[in-house]
Amino acid sequence: MNTYYKYVPNVFLAKCTEKHEKGEMIDVTTKYGKENESIVFNLIFEREGFYYYSIVRADGYNMQERAKAKAERYEEWASSAGKKSTEYFNKSNDAVKHIPFGQPILVGHHSEKRHRSDINKSWNAMGKSVELSDKAASHESKAEYWAKRANDINLSMPESIEYYEHKLEVATEYHQGLKSGKYPRSHSYTLTYAKKDVNEAQKNYDLAKKLWGDVE
Repeated sequence: MNTYYKYVPNVFLAKCTEKHEKGEMIDVTTKYGKENESIVFNLIFEREGFYYYSIVRADGYNMQERAKAKAERYEEWASSAGKKSTEYFNKSNDAVKHIPFGQPILVGHHSEKRHRSDINKSWNAMGKSVELSDKAASHESKAEYWAKRANDINLSMPESIEYYEHKLEVATEYHQGLKSGKYPRSHSYTLTYAKKDVNEAQKNYDLAKKLWGDVE
């Protein structure tokens, strides 16, 4: 059975008991027992009789699709909570609509008990409306966050090679520009931080090629 193995952040390899060829279709089983049909890319390493391959799901599901799905799900929850909030708001108003505005509770009057009961119903309904409104706002905020993530590219995707190659080119050009005086240094650590960015981009680019590039 092939299972998932976390390699680096966002990247899971297929841990296999047998060797596979690039482009081969295999099933990879999650820890919950679900099988995902996947496409084999590169052999990353061997360890204790197991072969670890970079893979992508055959159905195209990736981090971007996951972000889109989460954004849609939070949007649906936000809409549902918003509708319920409005319903409770209307219930709050309906509970006291027969009471004249500013009408005090007539203590000892036959209407006192109903007056207090209706005010409590209105108050409770309004509290529920506010609670659901806050929940809708929270879901909407999360929906916006995941919608922005829907275009993210990371090392779990084959297109990360071009992405990190571009990041490396930009970081290198800026670092060289700081050294030559083309770009001003805003503080004493500007050059140090720029070099760190170059190193990080180089590391990600090399890893992307290892995961998804053509291995000779």
